[in-house]
Amino acid sequence: MTARIAVAQARMRVPRAVALALQKSGHRTNKGPVFDTAIIAGVMAAKRTHELIPFCHPLALEDCSIEIETLRAGLVIRCRVSVHHRTGVEMEALTGATVAALTVYDMCKALSHDIEITSVRLVEKSGGKRNVRAR
Repeated sequence: MTARIAVAQARMRVPRAVALALQKSGHRTNKGPVFDTAIIAGVMAAKRTHELIPFCHPLALEDCSIEIETLRAGLVIRCRVSVHHRTGVEMEALTGATVAALTVYDMCKALSHDIEITSVRLVEKSGGKRNVRAR
């Protein structure tokens, strides 16, 4: 058993009108606080990854955090997960970032359907047989 950490990110392209509406409203839509809801959904998803992905081990995550960064053309959502275990937490981090992005889409689709989740990727992982850092 070793300390395992994984960070994944989802990138989203958001139309300018949507970005301005979110900024003006304090990141709220008619459904409620977009970023707060996405953070909760991402953490919940990371914790339940083993229920969604066949052959993933159930893990008692020690830490899971979601950060949402606004960019001029969209958003970057990062999910960081850690645990002491014999298996890694890459899938949990990827699932957390993806579900957080899907939640943003769901909460903003009334503003536009031109929102895109453009990529989801593992940014880094440590612990286990090898460490990985995206280029």
